[in-house]
Amino acid sequence: MLVIVVENVPPRLRGRLAVWLIEIRAGVYVGDLSVKVREMLWVACEKGIEDGNAIMAWSTNTESGFDFLTLGKNRRLPVEFDGLKLVSFSPVEDEKDDNGL
Repeated sequence: MLVIVVENVPPRLRGRLAVWLIEIRAGVYVGDLSVKVREMLWVACEKGIEDGNAIMAWSTNTESGFDFLTLGKNRRLPVEFDGLKLVSFSPVEDEKDDNGL
C-alpha cells in the first residue's frame, strides 16, 4: 500500500499522481505500486513541488510496518528514535512586527 498526501502543489503534479494512484480525497492518493514506480513518483514530487509539501508513506517490513518520507516546508519532521521513525513538531514561528516586538 502506498499513500501520498500533497498540499499547495501545482495542478500538473496532482495530474501526474492521478495517472498512477487513486485520489480518494483532495490531495490524498493511494495505490499498490512497485518500488520502482514509487521512487519515480517521489522524484516527480521533488521536481514539481514548488511551494507545496508532500508526504509519502508505504507498507514495508519494519517494526512499525510502514515507512515514510516528507518533502517541502512542514511543521512535522521525521525523526529516528531507537530504530523507529517518529514525527517531531517544530515550534510555531511567531510573526513579529517591524519593530521586532
